[in-house]
Amino acid sequence: MAVQGTQAYGFTATITKSDTVNLPYGIADAVYVGGAGDIVVVYQNGFTDTITCVAGAVVPIRAKRINSTSTTATDLHALYYRPEGNRDQVTTL
Repeated sequence: MAVQGTQAYGFTATITKSDTVNLPYGIADAVYVGGAGDIVVVYQNGFTDTITCVAGAVVPIRAKRINSTSTTATDLHALYYRPEGNRDQVTTL
């Protein structure tokens, strides 16, 4: 994993909330939440957690999926440190 802090994200991908389909580019380095509400995060190990977010939050979590059920936040984007040209270098699920 890249060093976090002042490093910019390499690319983002719009999150389609789903209870079964994982993020298309692998494990996200963070999640941007455009509209306030709850997100139900599924981590690499399959554990879930509900996080209440304010609008405009960048949540530094390594999520493999955002569940549709009980997620009320909107305008969700997965953030990745990998440069855009390396979308094929995703974290193995």
